[in-house]
Amino acid sequence: MKPLTAFVKKECLETVRTGKLVILLMLFALFGIMNPAIAKLTPRLMEMMSDTIAESGLIVTDVQVDAMTSWTQFFKNIPIALIVFVLIFSDIFTKEYKSGTLLLVLTKGLSRYKVVLAKTLLLLLLWTLGYGLCFAVTYGYNAYFWDNGVADNLFFSAAVWWLFGIWVICLAVLFSSLLRNNTGVSLCTGGTVLLAYLLSMIPKVKGYSPAMLMDTNALLNGAEVPDAYMKAIVIAAVSGVVCIAVSIPVMNKKQL
Repeated sequence: MKPLTAFVKKECLETVRTGKLVILLMLFALFGIMNPAIAKLTPRLMEMMSDTIAESGLIVTDVQVDAMTSWTQFFKNIPIALIVFVLIFSDIFTKEYKSGTLLLVLTKGLSRYKVVLAKTLLLLLLWTLGYGLCFAVTYGYNAYFWDNGVADNLFFSAAVWWLFGIWVICLAVLFSSLLRNNTGVSLCTGGTVLLAYLLSMIPKVKGYSPAMLMDTNALLNGAEVPDAYMKAIVIAAVSGVVCIAVSIPVMNKKQL
């Protein structure tokens, strides 16, 4: 365990030195602030645009916003944050291939599977930290301005979206072990997510697709119950573990 712990610490320090941690925290904090800010400014924006809208024959009524408006915005913005997260860390393996530093680490006795586990653990910790920060900031502002109680299944909705992010990260780890450039990693990860999303549009398949975990509006409105997401949760969790499990033998056979 000591070599694994030491390598995780080394990866954490590198994330700090390269400024990626600062960028990550600023990004998620910004999104956390934007959600209630956009909700709060919506009535004023509609009021400013009322004359222009009226000229087109539409009537603008008073816009009522609450915590639900902000949480809806949260789940609209968090996919963008996840995309940026994947782009930032898509080189977590590929940069090692190009620089040759991974070979140096392996010659010092660290097993290849520990490299995979350490880097995966780092990504999961960073995603959890960033996502938790964004959620906490939004929750705090919403509690100050409105009442978070209007959103049904709020914490479950947040949990399933967090799990979706974990699933995407596991995909990125798998493709990082297979490919040697971060562009390919990003494209393959995005392509797999797109495929899962397209499959979720088929009624008979939707309940099994991990992409269903992104559909939180029905949960927030109380139109769906958490049990409806259990199959997608199991599929996402199992397939994520499989991705990491497959990454280990692929890395063991990879020529560095």
